[in-house]
Amino acid sequence: MLSRRHFLTNTAMLGSAAGFAATPLSSAVAAAVDDLETTTWSCCSINCGSRCLLRCVSKKGRVIRIETDNTGDPEAGASATSCPQVRACQRGRSIRQRLYSEERLKFPMKRVGRRGEGKFERISWEQALDEIAARLKKTIAEHTNESIMLMHGSGSYSLFNNRNCTFRFFNMIGGNIGWYSDYSAACIQHAWPYLYGGFGYGGVRSTNDGAGSYMNQVKNAKLYVTFGNNPAVTRASGGGQSWELYGALREGKTRMVVIDPICTDTLAGRDAEWVAIRPGTDAALCEGMAWVMINENLVDQAFLDKYCVGYDEKTLPKSAPKGSDYKSYILGQGPDKTAKTPLWASRITQVPVETIERLAREIATTKPVFISQGWGPQRRMNGETQSTAIAMMALLTGQVGLPGTNSGAREGDSYGIDMGLPTGKNPIGKSFPIFLWPRAVKDAKGMTALNAGVRGCDRLEHNIKFIWNTQGNTLVNQHGGVNQIREILEDEKLVETIVVVDNQMTPSARFADYVLPDTMNQEIDDMQGDAYAVGDYNYIVACPKAADILWEQKPNYWIMTEMAKRFGLEEKFTEGRTQKEWIRWGYEQTLAKAAKQPDPIKLPGFDEFWAKGFVKYHMGRDSGIVLKAFREDPEKHPLKTPSGRIEIYSERLAKIAETWELPKTKGQEIHPIPRFIATAEMLGQGDPLEQKYPLEVYGYHGAGRTHSTYHNVPWLRALHPDELMINPIDAEPRGIKTGDKVRVFNDRGSLVIPAFVTARVIPHLVAMPQGAWYRPDEKGVDQGACFNVLTTLEATPLAKGNPSHTNLVQVEKI
Repeated sequence: MLSRRHFLTNTAMLGSAAGFAATPLSSAVAAAVDDLETTTWSCCSINCGSRCLLRCVSKKGRVIRIETDNTGDPEAGASATSCPQVRACQRGRSIRQRLYSEERLKFPMKRVGRRGEGKFERISWEQALDEIAARLKKTIAEHTNESIMLMHGSGSYSLFNNRNCTFRFFNMIGGNIGWYSDYSAACIQHAWPYLYGGFGYGGVRSTNDGAGSYMNQVKNAKLYVTFGNNPAVTRASGGGQSWELYGALREGKTRMVVIDPICTDTLAGRDAEWVAIRPGTDAALCEGMAWVMINENLVDQAFLDKYCVGYDEKTLPKSAPKGSDYKSYILGQGPDKTAKTPLWASRITQVPVETIERLAREIATTKPVFISQGWGPQRRMNGETQSTAIAMMALLTGQVGLPGTNSGAREGDSYGIDMGLPTGKNPIGKSFPIFLWPRAVKDAKGMTALNAGVRGCDRLEHNIKFIWNTQGNTLVNQHGGVNQIREILEDEKLVETIVVVDNQMTPSARFADYVLPDTMNQEIDDMQGDAYAVGDYNYIVACPKAADILWEQKPNYWIMTEMAKRFGLEEKFTEGRTQKEWIRWGYEQTLAKAAKQPDPIKLPGFDEFWAKGFVKYHMGRDSGIVLKAFREDPEKHPLKTPSGRIEIYSERLAKIAETWELPKTKGQEIHPIPRFIATAEMLGQGDPLEQKYPLEVYGYHGAGRTHSTYHNVPWLRALHPDELMINPIDAEPRGIKTGDKVRVFNDRGSLVIPAFVTARVIPHLVAMPQGAWYRPDEKGVDQGACFNVLTTLEATPLAKGNPSHTNLVQVEKI
């Protein structure tokens, strides 16, 4: 591509060689140069799982237009041998409005008002970094490194100007208290290892037992059944799993069934069946179907005997009490003496008995059948067993490890081999579940291995006193119980210092003591790899600078280098490399990994890669079928469970159930087998709160944001306004019509949002897009429609994760 810089250099050389002085002709050339448009490869580096290619068209140092990938096979689908066009969705294509948004952080700032009030004064970089370094040293001296927390965040997935810079610095100065898990898949990632021996976001390579089969395996299935999964929105890129799914459905002529409380965009316009279900009851539906399969002798007994532990009494571990197997539980021969009949399941799920029976027979008799789930069903108080109960549909039918089948997980991904900035190791080996960080601020010593899942020690010793938040919005906006979080952060006797590094004035940034303005991907040189939702192909993107930095923003790599300098560690931090030199180092490390693959991958050298802008490749030797090797030879390829087999009954979970200290709230239960658990704030399960708050609410992923990123883009807000979906059955008695402003509230908080009356959501459930920015008025009522003012700080029993879909509310017209 022709850059403005090269054009100017060549023109100057020509003019010098000719001996020209300044003339009207050279002025005209200069004017033409000023009017020159250049095109630069870049990408959307947010956490949607795709990292789509962008082409930035720039003029006079500003991005004036965004285009997307125009290379590769535009028709490539599930069976393509070449990589498709990685076309960005509407979010990535609107990135220019984010780049030049009114909320861009421009200068270093220091808080002058109350914390959370959003009042700051502009200061110099030198003052900001000097004061932050002094505060950090004071915190370490008075409270130790264990009082420092690096907040969870996923706002930027570039390979070098990212959170790794922050982790690298803190690991060099003695570390910080660690955390584990995340806000996306906490329940399934902690339940899955007890069933399958592990959990993985992607990278199947036919060996990652904790992942799902690739989406392209749907083409080999006759039936595709998915629970709470909306890839049309959550995997929206033109080169991602949504594109792969529709290609597979077309090629295989596969029948699709979607089980969800909402008729989602994945269903829209498709020849597919929507099974409307009450939220949080997927496990009960699976148990009703399991009862049919067992009673009608439709289970694959040979598979269950050979590959599984605990389906029936003959494969139960010796330590398990009699009648504690899965089959006895379903038939009502276990301790609860309740048969999980379709009628029993229908009363809980609101799915008709005849639908349960029909689906059970279809799933059991159709082969291959591909069973999967999104991450919506597990974001509940019973999310751990909800996720494993869905997996039982694949296990009972023996539809695992074969073409066109899946483990019951979300569809897997190949993942690439790109290398980013190394972080080193955190010297502090203690950690806790990330969702419990507010508790670690107030009462760290009360957090133990048995009541809070603390790892590396029996209990924590130091309350969190210093929070460093880089490129993320979970400090406030994306965490449960926003109003309760706000009270904690406003108390300066608790957390003494909060530093936020970001490129937008997010709700989290408003609670900082120091705000440091980060660059965006288009303003610096960087590199980007693919992620966990691109499907069966991979790519690496060169991201050369496409726009001038207009104010005083600095890349996070520079910020953390400056912090390292103030701790006498600059040389150790940089290893003598600039950020551009680290990019070359990372690509050369990637080349070395590519050459060592079972099927070596041929990639161009760095200079050729940088000039071209991207490389696309396949990993090779990857069937995309999860548990394939285990299915072929379970003795040679055992799982990482204690038995080496699929543990429907887990002795480890039985031990945890006996020893862990759980809250007394309804639903705080751990069981050794997958099973439905009724929880608090679930309709129809006897919670007295239902009389006061007769509706359930959850926040789904909308098309106009990824988490909270892109919220402040006017184009997307106009196209995808935040609205509360409410069924006509619930809207009519409340006098609510589409467009009316309504108040949604419970004991934790309230928000204002326009209503959208529609039959696409089931009765007695209301739903809204999550991720809107928190904007409370003087009375504390959120005018920004931030869903998390309604959610709780109480964590799930096993994972200690966020039960963000477990909420009762009331809705009233304003």
